Amino acid sequence: MANQSDARKTQSRQTAGKKRNRNKVTALGVLGRIGIVLLTTLAIIFVWLYGVMAILCKGPSKTAKKQFVLSVQETSAIGFLANWFCSQEEIEAIKASNQVKDTQEISNTELVDVTAAAQDTERPDIEVVDVKGSTYRGKLMKIKDPTRLFVGTVPQFMDGDGMVVADIAARYGAIGGVNGGEFLDGVNGNTFTAKPIGLVMKDGQVLNGQTGTWHVTGITNDNKIIVGNMDANKAKESNIRDCVSIKNEIGPFLVINGEPQDIDGTGGGYNPRTAIGQASDGTILLLVIDGRMVNSIGASFYDLQEIMVENDAVNASVMDGGTSSQMYYDGSVINTPYSPTGPRTCPTAFLIK
Repeated sequence: MANQSDARKTQSRQTAGKKRNRNKVTALGVLGRIGIVLLTTLAIIFVWLYGVMAILCKGPSKTAKKQFVLSVQETSAIGFLANWFCSQEEIEAIKASNQVKDTQEISNTELVDVTAAAQDTERPDIEVVDVKGSTYRGKLMKIKDPTRLFVGTVPQFMDGDGMVVADIAARYGAIGGVNGGEFLDGVNGNTFTAKPIGLVMKDGQVLNGQTGTWHVTGITNDNKIIVGNMDANKAKESNIRDCVSIKNEIGPFLVINGEPQDIDGTGGGYNPRTAIGQASDGTILLLVIDGRMVNSIGASFYDLQEIMVENDAVNASVMDGGTSSQMYYDGSVINTPYSPTGPRTCPTAFLIK
């Protein structure tokens, strides 16, 4: 009887083992099929995207080709896509024929009356309005009192990560703001969002860019926005209190002394963008455009210029864009930055007290 009992137990264990093995095989089979479906789906998406890009670049529409090349070339992450379909010579030719021409002109601050807007008691101190066009959606913040504008920075410029605008604003107790100037991004394979490029000034002190001539946007001690190509000495002579820098190719001047600047071709591709300006009555204009989304592809430099001119900007320029574009106000980021992880960190920001 004992032998029979042992035999039954052995048989039972063998049967259970076979079931477990079958279950393992079944599970592996299911996982394998899921993996095949995912890989196939990804391959289909890749082929579809490649086909779309090929049509844009090789199709009959020269405008579509230009917009594709200009849009991806402004990004540090996917700029290489243009090289899949175009030679470097073609890319450079497209960029050269679709940009805002640089200038040696510097703002005439006498064209702005900083007291005019402040005297209008019926206007709110800060107003945020929606802006929209055929390819973009965004936010425009109007600040009646220009004395509230200043540049905020990370605690230290360094080879490391910066801070999002909300956190820079928190450092200074600011109620709002937008991202500021350029930083080291993809230079020699390095990206340091806490390391600005060019002239940065705070309270009249030069924090970065002691030597060289830079593409500068700042605010004077008289609370007037000033733009122009200048070195640190010229900035001090121009009575600049705070400023940041960004090269013309990605942050051109849009309006100088009430005159829209000359834009060749389409004036850049469609991307998320940030801009700053000042109206003749002293009102500060902070603009952020969302991009790379279904409901907002993005804006060109020409689009930004149109918005600034419509709002009576005497001087206006473009800040860093792409995933950096962010507008913070009253405790929240009020635009929709193009980034699954939230706004990108930066070294500088234009803030509102």
